[in-house]
Amino acid sequence: MTDLQIRPGVAGGTTGAPAVRPGLLLALVLCGQFMAVLDGSIVNVAVPTIRTDLGASGAALQLVIAGYTISYAVLLITGARLGARYGFSRLFQLGLAGFTATSLACGLAPTTGWLIAFRLLQGAGAALMVPQVMSLLQRTFTGAARTRAIGLYSAVLAVGVAFGQVLGGVLVSADLFGTGWRPVFLVNVPIGLVLLAAGARLLPKLPGDASRGFDVPGLVVLGAALGLLVVPLVLGNELGWPVWGWAMIAAGVLLSGLFVVVERGVARRGGQPLIPGRVLRAPGLRPAAVGLFTIMAAYAGFMFAFALHQQAALGHSALRAGLCSAPVAIAFGLASLRWHRLPGRLHALLPSVAGLLLGGGYLLLGVLLGDGAGIGVVVLAETAALGLAAGSAYAPLFARALAGVAPEDAADASGMTVTVLQLGQVIGVAVLGSVFLGQVDLPAPAADSGHALLITLAVNAAVVLVGAGFAERSRRVVR
Repeated sequence: MTDLQIRPGVAGGTTGAPAVRPGLLLALVLCGQFMAVLDGSIVNVAVPTIRTDLGASGAALQLVIAGYTISYAVLLITGARLGARYGFSRLFQLGLAGFTATSLACGLAPTTGWLIAFRLLQGAGAALMVPQVMSLLQRTFTGAARTRAIGLYSAVLAVGVAFGQVLGGVLVSADLFGTGWRPVFLVNVPIGLVLLAAGARLLPKLPGDASRGFDVPGLVVLGAALGLLVVPLVLGNELGWPVWGWAMIAAGVLLSGLFVVVERGVARRGGQPLIPGRVLRAPGLRPAAVGLFTIMAAYAGFMFAFALHQQAALGHSALRAGLCSAPVAIAFGLASLRWHRLPGRLHALLPSVAGLLLGGGYLLLGVLLGDGAGIGVVVLAETAALGLAAGSAYAPLFARALAGVAPEDAADASGMTVTVLQLGQVIGVAVLGSVFLGQVDLPAPAADSGHALLITLAVNAAVVLVGAGFAERSRRVVR
């Protein structure tokens, strides 16, 4: 019997849903997740071609890249609440349909303005779809099956970032039928259509809870707070960190505090807060979430700076840079899948120990590349070791964060956790990218860029070591 067992009564049980193979259900939702992650990075390598074809300015190109991330990050928790109210499967399909349609629109966009608008809508479609993935995993898989499913989920997050750059480089270089950059978006369309057809048959008929309120004040305040934080972080470095960006960040922090006040007021009045207090009180969730945030921030920041160093200092093509980034992503994915096969007595300590090794690994890589040396076998092996450490810290910590969450709170916990991960990636790229770019003007000699990368990876190490401390804190709380 397969170790992927579906919770009784969810698919093929009392709900009247067709009996399905759990592996097919898992493949379906993770393919949707993979497309959403992919589109956060696949467009990066197409920027020069878009600039030439559409005559886009630098600021417009930045919005083409960032518009997706902005709407995705801001609307994730809203998507989670909609899924809880109207049904996870229904919202997954709706988000997937929107993502597929807007991918087609992006691929056919006649001007930069239209492309930016469609990228914002594409991010909104992803925000409707993605929170339902973890909610479906939480509600349909149990025990060892859930652990394996979460490991696969973690692998998708890791591999999707690097694979986006590789696939983007392949598609742009191929220039299929003279379409240039457009296939980086159009590739989603046939995949999305297949997933929509499969979803109609495979997704379990999980009913929504019509009694779940929207907490409109909470949604408005949180959406505004996230928008005020994410927009300047995404655009700040490109625009030279203008004063209005810092003002937006300050306002976002203030609104984050107001959000806490609003949510407490909703709870006192007997309403349904956007993030229920019992979710935040789940054993180990909060320190584990901070640990996850730091791991993803360091990982995303490293991938960004590493790609820039390769292309603007070592002279690598976008495709070669993506391929050189593949070992860390593949190793991250493998560790996420296999960590639970280690002896059980090691599981509790794994995030803390792996976090310490990851911090040391970032420092070692900085030393190896600090003098502008090329990327050979030793460096690639070191990046693979980084991926193993990152996956070994991330995946068990993710499982620990959600282990104490009740099934009925899966949607809220999912939306919150995925938002934390997304913000970790955004802030990692913004902050660590700024550390790197603040040390060197690209394009630059390899030695100058290598020195900047050394400093960046030292900061990376410090961030990860803080995360290891929070991982240890979560272990003690759960114990």
